Amino acid sequence: MHSKKLVVIGGGAAGFFLAVNAARLNPQLRVTLLEKSGKLLSKVKVSGGGRCNVTHACFSIPDLVKKYPRGEQFLKKAFHLFNTNDTIEWFSERGVQLHTEADGRMFPVTNNSQTIINCLLQEADKHRVDVQINCDVHRIEIAGAGFRIHITGKKILETDFVAVACGGFPKLAMFQWLKETGHQIQEPVPSLFTFNIPKHPITALMGLSVPNAVVKIAGTKLKEQGPLLITHWGLSGPVVLRLSAWGARELHRADYQFNILVNWLGDCNEAELRLDWTGYRDQLAAQKIYSRNPFSLPGRLWQFLLEQAHIPEATRWAELKAKEQNQLIQLLTTFPFSVSGKTTFKEEFVTAGGIQLSEINPQTMESKKVPHLFFAGEVMDVDGITGGFNFQNAWTSGFIAAKAIATKSNDRLS
Repeated sequence: MHSKKLVVIGGGAAGFFLAVNAARLNPQLRVTLLEKSGKLLSKVKVSGGGRCNVTHACFSIPDLVKKYPRGEQFLKKAFHLFNTNDTIEWFSERGVQLHTEADGRMFPVTNNSQTIINCLLQEADKHRVDVQINCDVHRIEIAGAGFRIHITGKKILETDFVAVACGGFPKLAMFQWLKETGHQIQEPVPSLFTFNIPKHPITALMGLSVPNAVVKIAGTKLKEQGPLLITHWGLSGPVVLRLSAWGARELHRADYQFNILVNWLGDCNEAELRLDWTGYRDQLAAQKIYSRNPFSLPGRLWQFLLEQAHIPEATRWAELKAKEQNQLIQLLTTFPFSVSGKTTFKEEFVTAGGIQLSEINPQTMESKKVPHLFFAGEVMDVDGITGGFNFQNAWTSGFIAAKAIATKSNDRLS
């Protein structure tokens, strides 16, 4: 019997995890990994500011799947086979310990993404994965029970199994070679982006952050809560990135022209603030409003809000006029902004869209249309919010595909 062959397309997190696990679980399987660029694991390298946000400390599957704007039902089945606990254990068994930060993100204890890269490269060496860079795949040809992979330089690789883990593409036309295998593509749109608010005076406060704000997209049910960052182009931070993920398709249809409302006080809404306001006035009556901020807001933001409400600098709390008070309460709880455009946030850019999930078996990651063709990672129509969830999808789908291929290529797992 000849050894079975697997070609993995894509040298990122999903591709590497798939390749090393398939080779480990069936040592007779000959695994080749193709990366079209000259760099391996490039997203792993820059993730989390160079620390690699490996996963998130979310151990309940019903809670975990709610972190994925697209793919929730698909992942519900997949996470029963490989989830956060399995990721932590897998890396731990290879000497890589993870630690959890206050917001739930998990990083290697070294706080260096190279630790994760080295681990995956060592596994590839150990299990004799043939890693080839600068190999762009142009076509997957179905040839009998196997495949012919057409790559750079008119070369052709013959293989028994193919796993596509090439990440997302920003344009539909870039999926053409995958459409030719008979699969439907959900049109790609950007996710995890920041909101541009051109020429708004708030951008003068760039670098300032509010730990717990609520941002709502006007006229929709889309709303998120969390840390908000003011930048020189508009608004960013986890709350905005999460909102962009949930609203990815809707905001794309709006051509990124929409209105938002910001509650700088987080949980406290306008009605509650009005009830509390008399107490603030009585308690702080003699103090100047510019120097006495009872909401723990950054000082510069507090002064900015007072200026926007046209409150004179010398005003004391007891002297606040009804009109000024109403204006300030509204600005604190429903500050309106007109968003015009988006900006990619560092390395967090993710594409919503890809291979339609109805055409993939979530328990094997195998195509329902083409036997022995598998998918993993962001090339599928799955994407998570920021915080390690997209990597968790990469590890999960990569491992499940690897195990299924190892089983199919050899009746007994080694």
